[in-house]
Amino acid sequence: MFWKRRTYLDYAAGVRGNPSSPHEEGRLAKKMLEDARTAIARLTEVQPDDVLFTSGATESNALAILGHVRALRLLAGPDVPGRNNMHVLYLSSSHASIVENMNVLAREGITIEALPVKDYRIDSERLAAMIRKETVLVSMDAVCGETGVVWNTREVAETLRKARGDGVAARIMLHVDASQAPLTEKISRAHFGADMLTFDASKVSAARGIGMLIAHRTIPLVPLYAGGGQERGLRSGSEAPELAQSFAAALAAAVLGRESFRVSAEKNRTLLKAALTAILNIHIQEGRSQAPHILNLSLPGRDTDYIVALLDEAGFAISSRSACETDSEEGSRAVLALTGDPERARATLRISWGPDTYPRELARFAKALIRAVAFIDNSNQG
Repeated sequence: MFWKRRTYLDYAAGVRGNPSSPHEEGRLAKKMLEDARTAIARLTEVQPDDVLFTSGATESNALAILGHVRALRLLAGPDVPGRNNMHVLYLSSSHASIVENMNVLAREGITIEALPVKDYRIDSERLAAMIRKETVLVSMDAVCGETGVVWNTREVAETLRKARGDGVAARIMLHVDASQAPLTEKISRAHFGADMLTFDASKVSAARGIGMLIAHRTIPLVPLYAGGGQERGLRSGSEAPELAQSFAAALAAAVLGRESFRVSAEKNRTLLKAALTAILNIHIQEGRSQAPHILNLSLPGRDTDYIVALLDEAGFAISSRSACETDSEEGSRAVLALTGDPERARATLRISWGPDTYPRELARFAKALIRAVAFIDNSNQG
């Protein structure tokens, strides 16, 4: 066949091609999207059909939580006893997109209850006692985005399986937000023991606006809104092949570099903690299992928002708590849930770094933080 110059006249569907379009440009976009889906499926050890692309972790968490519980209500039908008595458990230190969607369920008549925490782990014995025949879902994160605590998700999964085997409850879905996990943890579904998994590209790359929910087709889900029926009819809207491709590449890079980054992050964490012992009245929030590149501090009696501003002026970008909750006047919800100490929760700093952060940068940061805290302390004394 002779080569033919192509003229693209389908801008209304999308510039450079829409994966749902039938022409060559659309097919190429579709192939890019599906290649990315397949690559991610291999990395997470699931089937490509299990991977649902979304706009990010917030939408993925909403689809898992609201989509599943609402699907169960529809399956039960309006005349089934107990339809409105479903029971859902969640980790109260999780990202706001888990906690706030639990509050949505509560307003819809669902009973919600916080998972029991003891020594920075889910207390599986207390959890077993909390499970009812009406329990249908547990939602939690894999790694706390504020403190870096790595949660015992597999132990939770085993507790749920045992409850089913003992006849206490039917199958209880475990949803795990693993957005913070890829840099230091394995990312297979089996590793977390989860039925549904959330990931977000922005936690492993500079890409924004794409995430995914991993959920097998047999898990009941209904869409959050109507539209063109993309992503198995569960997430309408034109997909973003280029973002999906970037997401897959970033996840692959994270998996490839995970072990070496973990070793360097643990070494840097030890050095940073040692340097910060020069600060009086400092508390570090960490559990037995910890993501080494996230360090959460409490500096009681100090204005940590002011410290963040001082460090920003000195050239260091850190935060006092989750970026989604920077306007909270109560401080860190996650630290309060983990420690039960309001004073520590109101005076937190989160330092987190990645593979491109050099040890000398963390050493300079430690000196800058010590100076900033000394300035605050001297000001308070004056």
